[in-house]
Amino acid sequence: MLYNLAQHLVPIFGPARLLQSNAVIICLSLYAGFLLTRSLLPKFYKFLPCDRGREFSIHAETAKGKPTGAGVVFITIFVIIALIFAPMNTMQIAIVILTWITMLTGFLDDKSLKGWGEYRKALLDLLICLAATAVMLFLRKGGIKQEILFWLPFASKQIEVHPVVFILVSTSLLWASINTTNCTDGVDGLSGTLVLLGLSTMGVIFYFILGHKDIAEYLLIPAMANGASWAIITFSLCGVLMGYLWHNAFPSNVLMGDAGSRALGFFIGCAVMVSGNPLLIFATSSIILVNGGMGLLKVALLRFFKIKIFTTIRFPLHDHMRKNHSWSPTQVMLKFMIVQILITIAVSGIIFKIR
Repeated sequence: MLYNLAQHLVPIFGPARLLQSNAVIICLSLYAGFLLTRSLLPKFYKFLPCDRGREFSIHAETAKGKPTGAGVVFITIFVIIALIFAPMNTMQIAIVILTWITMLTGFLDDKSLKGWGEYRKALLDLLICLAATAVMLFLRKGGIKQEILFWLPFASKQIEVHPVVFILVSTSLLWASINTTNCTDGVDGLSGTLVLLGLSTMGVIFYFILGHKDIAEYLLIPAMANGASWAIITFSLCGVLMGYLWHNAFPSNVLMGDAGSRALGFFIGCAVMVSGNPLLIFATSSIILVNGGMGLLKVALLRFFKIKIFTTIRFPLHDHMRKNHSWSPTQVMLKFMIVQILITIAVSGIIFKIR
């Protein structure tokens, strides 16, 4: 919207051409997201549900009574900012709307007195993931008739994949990203900080690598014509997330709830899939996958196959570190963040340079 408006303003007011610069738009969208969320979020505390505490969670009583479901505020701000600042195509608009819908399912769970059942939430997640996969499959350039290509490490050329393979990979990755991010939300600032690292990584990749024809060609990967617009959308979400973290830093005043964690997990999964390399999820979310995913695997194997694994480790892993190693919330956040940064650098080096 702003980009198109600038085209009409330039003949009247020359400096308006800055609004046609992707770098300027990225900065404006990020700062707008941060400032709006930081200033508006506290005004909605009284309208948000109160946290009920998580069963079996360490020190769950410290979160009880705090306003939760803040994702309904900052994800809505994100959608508005993305629509204003980013020149989006139909697929991007659909992904942003689905991010809001994912937030809504989480918020309704936050607001419910009894909470939604695991299977009900899993089914809703599956439907949303399938919808997003269909959007990425049918609304991409060329549609379903265009061949689907992945660029992967250890291969200098792109690899064609069957639509069924794409559906299975995309749906599984999105579902895992939603639920592992949700499981990681249990320590003040932890989930938001880890997701912020992942989003920043994807934003840089979209703008400086995939969106830059010469750099992409040098690295033997396909350039994305709309890489810059994906970067604007991604950094818009970074901005609102930073505004939320301003109030969620230990000791927190507000919690994102399922409304925030599920939407963030969904979007970062979509960003990875549209990049054309599903393995980028390890550069963005390795700690999230381990922290939350291993617990999901442990429960699933025990419930459905009576197989016990990791019997001496408590999951989510942040609970194990707090209970068994006496880590404070700040130590958990900083140490997990440091490990994720180290993994991001290593995985990015492998993915982009070993080809």
